[in-house]
Amino acid sequence: MPHLVEEGVVGADAIFACLGPALEIFSRYSRVEKASGEAVTLKEYLEHVWASVAKEALAQVFKDADTAAFEPDARLTAMWLWTLNAGAAGRADGADEDEDPDDDDDVKGKAGKAKKGGFVLEYDAARKIAQGLGANLDDLKHIVEVSGETARLLPVAERTQYLFGKDQAQAPSSGRKKKQDIQMDFFGELAKVGADETAWGEKTVKRVGETTLDRVHQSMILFATGRGEALKRFLVDDGAGNDQRFWRLAQALSALYPVSANEKRWVDGVLARKKGLGL
Repeated sequence: MPHLVEEGVVGADAIFACLGPALEIFSRYSRVEKASGEAVTLKEYLEHVWASVAKEALAQVFKDADTAAFEPDARLTAMWLWTLNAGAAGRADGADEDEDPDDDDDVKGKAGKAKKGGFVLEYDAARKIAQGLGANLDDLKHIVEVSGETARLLPVAERTQYLFGKDQAQAPSSGRKKKQDIQMDFFGELAKVGADETAWGEKTVKRVGETTLDRVHQSMILFATGRGEALKRFLVDDGAGNDQRFWRLAQALSALYPVSANEKRWVDGVLARKKGLGL
């Protein structure tokens, strides 16, 4: 894996390139056994291969970081984006405003069903990656949506309800509206459902996310909706910014998101606040 990355082979190409040598080893023998003498099936062998490859690939994403310190949702998100080569084969909800999705052949291909936003993988590939990371897609429905033969990594905006207890309709817009219009729509919808200042305002965040990924996503949404004071309090007073895993994950996501993605702009905005807040 390190050799492939040095040669510029990353993402899905690197993962599948590692499977060939592993299969070559297995095929040398008429029978492969465990230490107990029990036969090892090809399916079981490949599960171990996927786990080893996923672990090494994750080390390429989080260089010099203890990947075991990150929760399954963060590991899966990073690997998912890396597998799609940070947007080369996938598509985020923040596509370039000058692009016409209907004219993009790549969108209609491998990740062509990402028009709702997010990044799409074939379900089987997504399942194997999750399994290799010690995760189960069924336990991560708050970040992954499975539909038929595809699995979609949800865009941050669609996670607003889960992260803040608000309706998804109030999430930051990913359309072509101006920032001011996006914020007006966002807060206007909040007013309709009777949101109060203590639940969603400049003063506080009602519920701090349980995982590092949740906290990074919360900070991105606060930045996207112009809640500067709430973001400051979230990072400093609520302590989200005191955890170095928060910044390592944010930095990794910044490198993995496509430059045209809304998420890329949002996480970069959060990272820009770090020095000014003395974190």
